[in-house]
Amino acid sequence: MVICFIGGSRYSNPLDLTSEKKFRSLLKLGEIYVIGFSENISPQTFTHYAHFYLLPCPSFPWLRYFLMFSAGMCLALWCILHHKAQIVVAQSPYEGAAAGAAKVLARLLGRQASLIVENHGDFENSLFMQRRVWSQALYRLLMRGAARFALAQADALRAVSDSTRKQLEVWAPGKPTSQFIAWTDIGAFRRSGSYVKKSKEVFLLYAGVLIPGKGVHILLDAFAGVAPEFPDARLLIVGKDANPEYAASLKEQVFSLGLRDKVIFREPVSQTELAQYMARSEALILPSFSEALGRVVMEAMTVGIPVIGSEVGGIPELIKDGVTGFLVPPGDVPRLADRIRWVLKNPQEAALLGLRAKECAAKIFSTESYIQHYASLLKAALSGT
Repeated sequence: MVICFIGGSRYSNPLDLTSEKKFRSLLKLGEIYVIGFSENISPQTFTHYAHFYLLPCPSFPWLRYFLMFSAGMCLALWCILHHKAQIVVAQSPYEGAAAGAAKVLARLLGRQASLIVENHGDFENSLFMQRRVWSQALYRLLMRGAARFALAQADALRAVSDSTRKQLEVWAPGKPTSQFIAWTDIGAFRRSGSYVKKSKEVFLLYAGVLIPGKGVHILLDAFAGVAPEFPDARLLIVGKDANPEYAASLKEQVFSLGLRDKVIFREPVSQTELAQYMARSEALILPSFSEALGRVVMEAMTVGIPVIGSEVGGIPELIKDGVTGFLVPPGDVPRLADRIRWVLKNPQEAALLGLRAKECAAKIFSTESYIQHYASLLKAALSGT
């Protein structure tokens, strides 16, 4: 079987260890082609378990969309016609529009291909939670049109959580839909669980991109209310400043709250390093306003630390409130501060939450189940053509 994946992910050459493990595992399904973006403005083609066609990655988001809808569509058509791809898997309904156009053109040229459209997040609203978007009405009109076209062309759908499945059911009722979580490189996180904390400082961790929708400003306000009670407490914020304006405002907020010596910002790190940060932390905190599932939640649970997360999207599907972590209403500073305070006051009880979280994580994801789910999804898509 020949499968073409198309999406907005960025890849390095050679692949990072996590991507290498993923595509090495996916080889069990067939020959893999990947259309995505490089990490800079230079296009790349290379083979590393899968065959990669990487578009240049300009800094302007609208230009990336244009490249995906134009060059991405042409590459998907090339994979169908030249490489005889039987299935195209789109990472979201927006890349799905490019894939859907390629499917239609290929059919006109006498070549059939199936289309799978995935939903890894709230595709209707997540963009507007990342950054300020000019002409929102026009953006929404174009994005909804692209999503409708993609879902109409899809032979099968995939969701990563209950919330993303419900969204697909609204937009494409009756379409065969599979649900399973995104790839998680659990190996590094399992190994880090044996780390013994030696530092006098007590760390809390946020890991993720720095955009308004992640609610990091809420976390800073909550931590500011707790920090005076715990002189050794530190908040470690690890992630890319995907929205520079927002990232700058967070650093200003840290200054205005008097937290300069208590909040540490770090650039994105490898999965192995992130696992080590988690193992040194008392808890992971994810105060998002929208979250499809929160793969970082799964990673923290695998390490064996509790997670304090917002009660939105797919997060409640992973966190059992008071059992493996805590759920708080999004944007509720006092409630979030209360849960942080509890973790810092009760380290032994918090550690028990982490142990239960680790046991729970072991039942949720495995490489074998991931491949089995994909195999079933591909079979469903082929039967739909």
